[in-house]
Amino acid sequence: MSARYMVTTPIYYVNGSPHIGHAYTSIAADVIARFKRLDGLKVFFLTGTDEHGQKVEQAASSHHIAPQALADKISQAFRDTADKLNISYDHFIRTTDTNHKQGAQALWKKVAESGNIYLGAYEGWYALRDECFYTEDELTTQPDGKKIAPTGAEVEWVKEPSYFFRLSQWQDKLLSLYENNPHFIGPESRKNEIINFVKSGLKDLSISRTSFQWGIPVPGDENHVMYVWFDALANYISALGYPESQSDLWAFWPANLHLVGKEIARFHAVYWPAFLMAAGIELPARIYSHGWWTVEGEKMSKSVGNVINPSDLVDEFGLDAVRFFLMREIPFGGDGNFSRESLIRRMNVELANDLGNLAQRTLSLIARHCEGKLPRQDEHTVEDKALLSQAHALLGQARIFIDAQQFHEILEKIWQVIRACNAYIDAQAPWALKKTDLSRMETVLRVLTDTLRVIGTLLLPFMPDTMGKLLTQLGIPKGEYSFASLATPLPEGTILPPPQGVFPRYQPAA
Repeated sequence: MSARYMVTTPIYYVNGSPHIGHAYTSIAADVIARFKRLDGLKVFFLTGTDEHGQKVEQAASSHHIAPQALADKISQAFRDTADKLNISYDHFIRTTDTNHKQGAQALWKKVAESGNIYLGAYEGWYALRDECFYTEDELTTQPDGKKIAPTGAEVEWVKEPSYFFRLSQWQDKLLSLYENNPHFIGPESRKNEIINFVKSGLKDLSISRTSFQWGIPVPGDENHVMYVWFDALANYISALGYPESQSDLWAFWPANLHLVGKEIARFHAVYWPAFLMAAGIELPARIYSHGWWTVEGEKMSKSVGNVINPSDLVDEFGLDAVRFFLMREIPFGGDGNFSRESLIRRMNVELANDLGNLAQRTLSLIARHCEGKLPRQDEHTVEDKALLSQAHALLGQARIFIDAQQFHEILEKIWQVIRACNAYIDAQAPWALKKTDLSRMETVLRVLTDTLRVIGTLLLPFMPDTMGKLLTQLGIPKGEYSFASLATPLPEGTILPPPQGVFPRYQPAA
């Protein structure tokens, strides 16, 4: 049986429509899932929607509809967006699914049986927008006296009966976890924030609410519903059939990677491992949180009107160009700025000029001078060997960067080879060799096609549609899209389809 790999996005909260931040996480997870499949692994890629909580109940009430109806509508919008972005998820979970409710309740019972849950009363600062409790020292006070959470959300003082998780008992074990598993949290800056938070002292965590009803009932006490984060985090195991541990899907646990936004790093890197340790369940291998996007230098805001709908972006610029830009523009883990100018520049310079033009020149020369057949090759020169060596090194480099979630580094290494190819074709001038050395011309074109095959295969996870078209033009059957197949040269004389451009230049509408 092939090795297994599980990657997850957070489940997206149904209090608003999908935006570029959601697309960013989903595309990153999709790149990893596709990469691992190409590398021969059996992959389980999980995404979905988080549908319970006070905000959903209140939003549904304001629209005079049932919470389930609101959840159905917005969850479908997230699924439609994932499909439009060509996200190759294996399962789309909803926290209103019956099997998820059963899994979350089973996790609660397991944690309770370990003595880590008790009934008390909660009194403290609560941010409805974040569905999160904050301590006094985390808040700032505005001139009008309002208290604000670190996320910018307004907080209010609440008091109600609550079940608590004994988070305070897990401080030392969490710190040992981070110390013994230095790659458990990424990037490094986020890991330091989490460690400092845990070192500052952990208080027991309120994990139930009685002030609203839209949630999963607490087992044995239906006056309480689960705190939305206990419910939501359980999705990662309920999707695998928890508490049933004999299913084929359960073999994917523990997850290899949870990808999340930095605003929910604490829930995943502190609360989630504590819940799992209390329940005696293995921990995920890694939790990586990325940064936020601004838009043309401004924070995304409904009031400003600059929230980007990813579907609109795809309609205007094309799917693979958008996928490429989001993975290329900034180091994954840091904050970044979305600008149309940057997107168009990358489309025209890197996609159209660098890669598109290289492929078009190479394939057109083969069509014109080699009867449209894959050329044969003679002995390689130093220049040939240097280019092929650089190309063949890409896979090993990409494996390292994919496991570090450094997508921009993979793309930069690939573009170094693309730029080297363009320098090579200019220096070798195969169009001139047609008149002086036919055998050398064929060798040069074959070196270029072999290098383009590596480039196209490694770019498949990022741009599956356009790279599929490129590989088809290189004579590679879809069934041979894999990293392992790169070790087997394509037979000379393979008839190639007529060349077609893969990346036209972007021309703004008049």
